[in-house]
Amino acid sequence: MFIGEYVYSIDEKKRLAIPVKFRKELGKIAILTKGLDECLFLYPKKEWEKLVEKLKKLPLSQADARGFVRLMLAGAMEIKIDSLGRILIPDYLKEYAKLKKRVVLTGVLNRIEIWDEEKWKEYKEKTEKEIGSIAERLKDLQI
Repeated sequence: MFIGEYVYSIDEKKRLAIPVKFRKELGKIAILTKGLDECLFLYPKKEWEKLVEKLKKLPLSQADARGFVRLMLAGAMEIKIDSLGRILIPDYLKEYAKLKKRVVLTGVLNRIEIWDEEKWKEYKEKTEKEIGSIAERLKDLQI
């Protein structure tokens, strides 16, 4: 399980170091894709395969389902983690998430999210202010 929040920098060759605590669970090959809320999702290959099985079950006849599957799969790329624990972020994904030099990697259960540092701060501030009402809306999930 991925948890925690880490601030790193993308180097001049578009490489990003993965926190040591995440590396073992992530493995040597992972899937990087467009995420929600203008961030990137980084999945261990095993978790990605579970997600793909769920995506296969979505109805082709529904526009929202088609759009979500397209976002997740067309934007996805298999990436290798180098011997120093770094990944290369392709330009199209860097542009999608508006990543600049400083980024935040957050552990979110079965995936890592990669955020531009400023975008993360904005998102986090907004969400923290609304946490009470969010919890209220999720009460049926018994959290």
